[in-house]
Amino acid sequence: MQQFTIPQFIDVEDKIIGPVTTRQFIILLAGFLLMGISYKLFDFSLFLTISVLTLLITGTFSFVRINGRPFHFFILNVIQTLKRPKLRVWYNELSPREKEGYELDEKEIIKQTPLPVTKIQPNMSRLAELSLIVDTRGEYKGEEGRETEITAVK
Repeated sequence: MQQFTIPQFIDVEDKIIGPVTTRQFIILLAGFLLMGISYKLFDFSLFLTISVLTLLITGTFSFVRINGRPFHFFILNVIQTLKRPKLRVWYNELSPREKEGYELDEKEIIKQTPLPVTKIQPNMSRLAELSLIVDTRGEYKGEEGRETEITAVK
């Protein structure tokens, strides 16, 4: 039988420069690129303001981790949560737009909906008999006249 090595620590990112990972390096590189462009385009006071904001944002996105996950995953989860409705209500009828897709009228749609399944509840004597069969692991066969088939699980 062949021996295979199982990869471990697959969630650890590769480090390229000291403790800085590839993702962090690319984010910081993009931030410094934006700061360089703002230095060439704007006067010094606006450049300083944009540089401080860019440094804060890129530093946050590259180094901050929330619950062991990178910050950009946290931001994506917040956005997805805010886009979801606060209250979910299920309406058991078709909207007018959905009704247009059907060529059937409402009476035919109602006829095609399946009826709810009702379970037949066994009476108490039958439940007692079944529990006795289970407790005796099939030694007790049940009352005569009733066919009871329960296979014992060993």
